[in-house]
Amino acid sequence: MSFVNTLKPEELSMLRGIVKKVHFKHFDEKHGASYVTNYMLDNVIDNIGPDVAECMIKAGVDKGLR
Repeated sequence: MSFVNTLKPEELSMLRGIVKKVHFKHFDEKHGASYVTNYMLDNVIDNIGPDVAECMIKAGVDKGLR
């Protein structure tokens, strides 16, 4: 079972935004905004694991992203 499937929709949305902003920031400039898909973002989230994702969610909530 994928870690992404255990997240609430608002948590997943926040994580996708953070991952896109941090890990794929130059992709939009080079390839266009539609190049990075949710599938790609979900794979990165699965690879970073629950511990790192939990820290990212907490940081996002602390910054008022939610």
